[in-house]
Amino acid sequence: MSLIYLVRHAEPAATWGAHPNPGLSELGHQQAKAASQTLKSVGAGSLWTSPLARCQETARPTAEAIGCVPHIESRVAEIPVPADVVDHRAWLTQVMSGSWQDSHVDPRLRDWRDQIGQALLEITEDTLVFSHFVAINAAVGLASQSDRVTCFKPGHASMTILRNTGGILNVESLGEEAPIRLT
Repeated sequence: MSLIYLVRHAEPAATWGAHPNPGLSELGHQQAKAASQTLKSVGAGSLWTSPLARCQETARPTAEAIGCVPHIESRVAEIPVPADVVDHRAWLTQVMSGSWQDSHVDPRLRDWRDQIGQALLEITEDTLVFSHFVAINAAVGLASQSDRVTCFKPGHASMTILRNTGGILNVESLGEEAPIRLT
């Protein structure tokens, strides 16, 4: 049995779709530092992070506080946007408002969701995982057997806890919620 602490990245320096890989805003750096004070005490033995800058920057204070080197895990990265999408925000809004089985959802996105589940099931010790809004929702959906793309609205630097018991994911608690801003 292991606990998986899913931490949404802190506030980015740019809105979603406006920059391909923004780091954190000044507020985001403050949120990351504040979150590290809580996260260092959960007893996690390892730390994973999405390869994107905002997650790595959010993870850095916690990694330093617990004295571990982050494992960069591409399977917990941001939702992939198909190459033919022009308006990223409109596309994301449509995807987030439906279910994984909707006809407009590219089957590759369902594969991406399943890869997140596979990655989390490989975790055998209590682990902090720094990730993204939709990726965290995908994990919660898998754990709660919900087909909704958006199960809840995790706020910046919030912590959602899943339990991996013998290859079965369950939701222990959802992180603090916040309104979504895509603009």
